[in-house]
Amino acid sequence: MKYTQLGRTGLKVSRLVLGTMNFGPQTDEADSHAIMDAALDAGINFFDTANVYGWGENKGRTEEIIGNWFAKGESRRDKVVLATKVYGNMAAEGDAWPNHDKLSALNIRRAVDASLRRLRTDYIDVYQFHHIDRRTPFEEIWQAIDVLVQQGKILYVGSSNFPGYKIAQANETAARRGGTIGLVSEQCLYNLAERRAEMEVIPAAQEYGLGVIPWSPLHGGLLGGVIKKEVEGGRRASGRAADSLANTTIRAQIQGYEDLLDKHGVEPGEAALAWLLTRPGVTGPIVGPRTAGQLESALRAVKLELGEELLAGLDEIFPGPGPSPEAFAW
Repeated sequence: MKYTQLGRTGLKVSRLVLGTMNFGPQTDEADSHAIMDAALDAGINFFDTANVYGWGENKGRTEEIIGNWFAKGESRRDKVVLATKVYGNMAAEGDAWPNHDKLSALNIRRAVDASLRRLRTDYIDVYQFHHIDRRTPFEEIWQAIDVLVQQGKILYVGSSNFPGYKIAQANETAARRGGTIGLVSEQCLYNLAERRAEMEVIPAAQEYGLGVIPWSPLHGGLLGGVIKKEVEGGRRASGRAADSLANTTIRAQIQGYEDLLDKHGVEPGEAALAWLLTRPGVTGPIVGPRTAGQLESALRAVKLELGEELLAGLDEIFPGPGPSPEAFAW
């Protein structure tokens, strides 16, 4: 496994991030524990989750699965850089009160203590804001975070799904307050088929020293060889991938992508991950395996070298938007 610093921090993290969103809803606890063991054995030390994972009436279940895995011992917690998130409403359905979500100081305090209980740990390495809160000022947010850092409950803070201007606003507010390190990472939607983050979000992250952590690196399976699987195994696409393939223009684009990779003898899913690892500012993409086999495929991407001809071909099929403001101005 290869490692890098998380943004401008001294924290060393693996170039692949283990996403846990499937733990509980798609993958049972025993298999989830086996995947985490395999990830750790392979050198993946960066695990990402969120308080709402498990979803619906099972919100918090994913954190519980991870906590039970930590409780098995053998230095599991010490080896892991643990990231979780706050924002979503954690109250039971029909029992939501006004302060059960978002980024008020009250909810941050309540949410971090609940996550610590579920995760069966006394600290969180990277505490991430899952979304922007348009009503809560960053002065209040950073005051709440400063207290948690002083208490030793969290070490670093990251954002998720932030626009570029909010990254700037958050870190400028932190700088004015003094003594607050500010955001050190941004988790955003970014992959070959969805490159809008290159316009503003990634430049802002680089300017302020945030490590970029792309989620949905295969764009809901669309970049994982979906047409090839459909033809060879009769396995039809579902969800977002199926909706996208119903568009003839997108289907032709994905066919061209798969044909290009077939020409170079590279598996589509592994190429999509390897491409992200070449991108400026990217710490590592989040992979969310449902099975051990999917984890093995993701691990191969770390060693995959994409040649200049292949990279140029990928850019031709999936052109980025260009930087701001040139992307929308002269």
